[in-house]
Amino acid sequence: MPEISPAARLPDSPQTLRRQALDVLCLTDARDKADAARALFRDLAEADRGRLGTEDHIEVDAALPALSIPGRPPRPELVPPQQVERRRSLHTDAGRAALIHALCHIEFNAINLALDAVWRFAGMPADYYRDWLRVADEEAFHFTLLADHLGTLGFGYGDFPAHNSLWEMCDRTAGDVLARMALVPRTLEARGLDASPPVRAKLAGAGDHAAAAIIDIILRDEVGHVAIGNHWYRWLCAQRGLDPVSTYAALAHQHRAPKLRGPFNLDARRAAGFDEDELAWLEASAG
Repeated sequence: MPEISPAARLPDSPQTLRRQALDVLCLTDARDKADAARALFRDLAEADRGRLGTEDHIEVDAALPALSIPGRPPRPELVPPQQVERRRSLHTDAGRAALIHALCHIEFNAINLALDAVWRFAGMPADYYRDWLRVADEEAFHFTLLADHLGTLGFGYGDFPAHNSLWEMCDRTAGDVLARMALVPRTLEARGLDASPPVRAKLAGAGDHAAAAIIDIILRDEVGHVAIGNHWYRWLCAQRGLDPVSTYAALAHQHRAPKLRGPFNLDARRAAGFDEDELAWLEASAG
């Protein structure tokens, strides 16, 4: 596990915690980042004891924008989404590895997204920071499961090209926590709720039951992650006196969110906190 400096250990103040999250975000080795994200959450769970505070008066250091955010390894090569190869037989190790690699890359990005939600947005309640550190921990666990399984197929993370769409939306919503909650967990990550069952079925059908079991774990946890996004999105809408459904539509248009397409995993979305008005709007607006 990567060494975290004494100054970067668990906070006596909320500002220290957010700086620790930024330090982990800037790590470039994928395994080191996953291990450090899990260590940060473990330390919080063991030592926080409610001392996190309300984060009302944190200011972002003016030097931080000069950092390379997020830290990432030199591989995988990042290419436009349409250049990512998709059509390989899952009945070969290489074909399954390409799919597992794509999922692994999503989880690596999800670690970054959760850590960015912690460090970037000041003045949120203490539970907001606890929630997103827990998400970072679970995304790191998912990444490790997938990367280890990729190794059993003779490949490693970085061996296939990947795209950067998840982080691009993170950049677009960097200026507003409401937009971030609307368009990352509730939009891009919620797509995983819809995609997981067919992906699991394909892997199981190809005989890769170990990979299918990992997808079960990911889907279980992602319901909770999307629920966290829903909770804080609605909390922010209430704080600002905004209607959640119409505000979501406006934010999706403003930030050029991808148009969502069915079929939707409505049971998982309900479990993640989407209400019937939101689901009706989603189905009516789907392409």
